[in-house]
Amino acid sequence: MNTTFRVAALSLMSVAVLAGCKKNTKETPPPPAVEPPPAMTQPVETSGLYGPSDLDTDACLRQRVVYFDLDQDSLKPEFQAIMACHAKYLRDRPSARVNLEGNADERGSREYNLGLGERRGNAVSSALQAAGGSGAQLSVVSYGEERPTCTESNEDCWARNRRVEIVYTAK
Repeated sequence: MNTTFRVAALSLMSVAVLAGCKKNTKETPPPPAVEPPPAMTQPVETSGLYGPSDLDTDACLRQRVVYFDLDQDSLKPEFQAIMACHAKYLRDRPSARVNLEGNADERGSREYNLGLGERRGNAVSSALQAAGGSGAQLSVVSYGEERPTCTESNEDCWARNRRVEIVYTAK
C-alpha cells in the first residue's frame, strides 16, 4: 500500500506541476490598426450648397419625374423627399428655372387631360414651394395626353404617362 500511495502522490504532484507551468509558446500580438489616409480622417469642408453639376451627379436631383394615380392630382408621399431636394437646389441656385410639365394617360377627353396635367403640375409646384422653393422660378405647362412616354394601351403604360416632368431650363 505504501508503494501505491507513493505512485498516486507522485502522479498528483506531476499533474499539479504541469498545470502551474506557463507554456513557452510565443503569442502573436494583434496586427496594428490600419489608419485611413490623411484625407479620409479630416472632415471635408463644404458649403452644403448645390452647384450646377449636381443636377447630373446627385441621385436625388436626377429623379425628375413624379407619378400620379388615375384621375388624381395629389402628390404621393414617396415623392416628398424628391421635392425637398429640388426645392433646396432652387434655394441654392436662384438663377435656376424649372418647367413643370404635366401629363396624363390617353383615357379621358383632350380637354379633361389638359386640365388634369395642369393640376398635377400645380401640385408639384405647390410641393416645391412648401419645401422652400420660389414660385418665381417655376412654370407649369400641361401637355395632357399629347406627350406619352409609352403608347401601349395597358395599365402599366398608362401609369408611366400619368406624370409631371421636372425640366430645368437654366442652371
